[in-house]
Amino acid sequence: MRGERRAYLEPAPDGGLYWGPLAKGTLVRRYKRFLADVVLDDGAAIVAHTANTGTMLGCSEPGRTVWLSRHEGRGRKHPFTLEMIDMPTALVGVNTGVPNRLVKNAVLCGKIPELADYDAARSEVGFGSSRLDLMLSSPERGKAYVEIKNCSLAEDGVAYFPDAVTARGTKHLGELEIAVSRGERAVLFLLVQRGDATAFSPADHIDPEWGRALRRAISNSVEILAYRARLGLDMTHVGPRLPVRL
Repeated sequence: MRGERRAYLEPAPDGGLYWGPLAKGTLVRRYKRFLADVVLDDGAAIVAHTANTGTMLGCSEPGRTVWLSRHEGRGRKHPFTLEMIDMPTALVGVNTGVPNRLVKNAVLCGKIPELADYDAARSEVGFGSSRLDLMLSSPERGKAYVEIKNCSLAEDGVAYFPDAVTARGTKHLGELEIAVSRGERAVLFLLVQRGDATAFSPADHIDPEWGRALRRAISNSVEILAYRARLGLDMTHVGPRLPVRL
């Protein structure tokens, strides 16, 4: 509940995550990929860390209300991290580190039926020359490798990934294909961090190579799951599954 001052991204027993205390502000600009100028509601002008390697296309307009977490500690040049931006049709989650934690907790709590019945989940597992986000395992089902992508771009109700050319994302699809060739399960999981999307499609108009790689991976038995997050100012959850339009 709001006001209980939960720890930042503390796992909830229902599969969600608590945000912890969030600060409210107004976005002035996003720049240098990882920085944003924000004026907090108390009038303080701060520089916030932006944990997003994409362009944040369609969800980084100056003047929008934003929500930020605060992290004190050694080595932190910028204590605030940009978490969400309030767009006209929905809150949009822009921190690409959130989906990994959220999906892992939802899996462990049995909230994603397609990834149920696994006993263990390991994060950031080495695979070839890459790291994949999750490795699920159980004696009965064996291993399942899951690569998780954050979607913050949506147009006319359709969520798109990526919002910039991503050679790294294309490489991950190849790694998932290799896992399948070894007899293991491989899943691409798209988490749409905005409530105004009703379907997912690859962003061929932005990175046609990633779109081609996705279709090739699916033809080689890599699975694709798209889910919409339910964002709130207290908690975030994995919401409904979305149809995938290829």
